[in-house]
Amino acid sequence: MDRRKVTMIVLFLLCAIADMQAAGQTLDVCATCHTNAICDDKTDGSGKVCNCMYGFVGNGRTFCQDKDECQIGAKRICGQHTSCHNTYGSYYCTCLSGYSPSNNMATFIPNDGTHCQDIDECRVPGLCGVGGHCRNLEGSFECSCTMGYRVQGVEPFHPQRDKASCEVVECGQPPSVRDAVLLSATGTRYGSVAMFDCDEGFLWRRGDNASVCGADGAWEGPNMVCEAKCGPVPLLANSEVVWNDRSVVIHRCVDGFHSWRGSNASVCGNTGMWHRATLTCIEIKPAINDLIVFNEKCLQWKAEKYEEDTEVYKVMYIGSREYQRAFHDKRRRFLSSRADRLQLCLNLLPVTNYSISITAVSARFTATVTTNTSLQVPEAPVVHYREFETPLPTLRLRRSVNTLDPISLYQVFVLPVEGIMIFDCTSPGSADFSSRRTSQGEYITAQIHVTHVGTEMNFTVGDGLYYGGFLNAALENGRNYYIILRAVSQWRGAFKSSCVLWANVRGTSYVMRVSSLSAGASIGLVALVILGGYCCTWFFKKT
Repeated sequence: MDRRKVTMIVLFLLCAIADMQAAGQTLDVCATCHTNAICDDKTDGSGKVCNCMYGFVGNGRTFCQDKDECQIGAKRICGQHTSCHNTYGSYYCTCLSGYSPSNNMATFIPNDGTHCQDIDECRVPGLCGVGGHCRNLEGSFECSCTMGYRVQGVEPFHPQRDKASCEVVECGQPPSVRDAVLLSATGTRYGSVAMFDCDEGFLWRRGDNASVCGADGAWEGPNMVCEAKCGPVPLLANSEVVWNDRSVVIHRCVDGFHSWRGSNASVCGNTGMWHRATLTCIEIKPAINDLIVFNEKCLQWKAEKYEEDTEVYKVMYIGSREYQRAFHDKRRRFLSSRADRLQLCLNLLPVTNYSISITAVSARFTATVTTNTSLQVPEAPVVHYREFETPLPTLRLRRSVNTLDPISLYQVFVLPVEGIMIFDCTSPGSADFSSRRTSQGEYITAQIHVTHVGTEMNFTVGDGLYYGGFLNAALENGRNYYIILRAVSQWRGAFKSSCVLWANVRGTSYVMRVSSLSAGASIGLVALVILGGYCCTWFFKKT
């Protein structure tokens, strides 16, 4: 009925009621109630009222329409795991798949405490099929395969949803066993057993002769060992047996010996005779023997190896010096050779203690030897030669930046010029540090340790100070002097030195000339000859 008609009916009824009241008649309210309504007494007792019945909503007289209880949601009106179904003037509830109502009825209205509870599907035998294991879940279930079965698909699975099932594990045909034959087999599936026996010509020595089809689809066993009828195992000199199945025997050399050549396997033949191994075991000797040092820097040793083999040798040498704590010389060399006797010369530095190790790489053997290199004559100092006419000449020395040189100290000599002078740089007398002057008048005016010398040094002769216990006394006016610088290397009592002429200090008007010493030197020249140092001759011509 459309709204226009309803409105007209309502207006008609209102007019009729008004006419009746105007005529002084009493209205029968209950007669006006809707079909789906009931007539109730008003709470204040003043008369009757029309109310829609349960399940309907409206004004009770002109309309009472169905109420959709399910619109607020099945969970709120019916409870957990439910579906709500609306009816004309009412509703009912049902449980979702995997759940059943607690009142065991197909439908319910939860006004008596009825609710949906989980169904344990696993109570149904065979739900997961042969070899399947059922596990109940909330509102459902899942299947997995038991030991000896494999799933055809993914696991876990649902039989209907995943179209999966369990199938028994299949191992296939029993395995073949060396020197044995198959006697019987109960099948090829999980749990099947196969039995074996040694073949003709062999004896069962040890182990299990049964093989079982495992859950992983593989045969387990047998581990039986059959003893071929070839008699006792062959014995080889200086060897031992490491593996023996009575048909094949593997030999190896005992401790202290190594295999030189030949086969290490003895095989039992079909004729019942052993084909013996040809292994030859020889005594093990160190891979490096008789290691010695000669000429202070060369090595010599004997190699122990297979004749045809090439051995790689790693040579490590480390040097240290007692008088130079910061010195450290560490180097290595590699040598590859087939020779039985070897020599190798190294670039060892002088005045150094060396520890040298040689490792035969393939043999993993190392031999070590020590050596001390001897003291060498030091290089001559680099000086700037000058002539002076002052009793306090300042001289300049330049020293190499190479800190590996063996120089221990520098000595400054003063030589009065008196005719032809011969200065022996290696003379023990000149090296006598306790002596201040010699019979020829020469003397040490300063001794300077190398640690006190940088790359350059300026030294003033005659400044009156002490240097290394020697007084640097002032020069006498009116006399001529040679100033000689000696570089000294000392180590363990050994003494080596080199000398250079550093300056000429004049008290007269002599002029210095430099030339090589020759047989035709002019008479009247005054000369200085340095022996054991660096060969130069200095001539002075009076003007």
